[in-house]
Amino acid sequence: MKVLNLRCALDHTFEGWFASEADFQSQLERGLVACPLCGDGQVSKMPSAPRISISRTREHAEPSGHDGVTPVSPEALTMQSLWMRAVQHVLAHTDDVGERFPEEARRIHYGEAEERAIRGRATPEDRQALQEEGIDVLSIPLPETPSGPLQ
Repeated sequence: MKVLNLRCALDHTFEGWFASEADFQSQLERGLVACPLCGDGQVSKMPSAPRISISRTREHAEPSGHDGVTPVSPEALTMQSLWMRAVQHVLAHTDDVGERFPEEARRIHYGEAEERAIRGRATPEDRQALQEEGIDVLSIPLPETPSGPLQ
């Protein structure tokens, strides 16, 4: 098993687990690797090492990666982790109705369908029309729902 540190074009960092380096490259070429935070498919592998020896004089120096990019701050990693947990919660506790979102929201609002939390896609015009009808709508950008569990 190969664990890789990955980064999307929007600078989100995440881990990917692959059978081998070749498996990673194959999945990347087929468009199967995407950022779990934003869904971006422009993913690059970050340098990583199983163990790095640092001399005492360099311990307090400002860290930077092999590629000259400063590592992500602990605060940013915490925010990414919280966002990921929120996304997982939304995915686990809502029904995905896809493109039928506006119609299903109306059916629920008018008592024609069972009341439940739903998610799906709506155009800005659809969202505006739903809000004008008194239907609460919250826009949350979610990555495309993967076929397996999110990490």
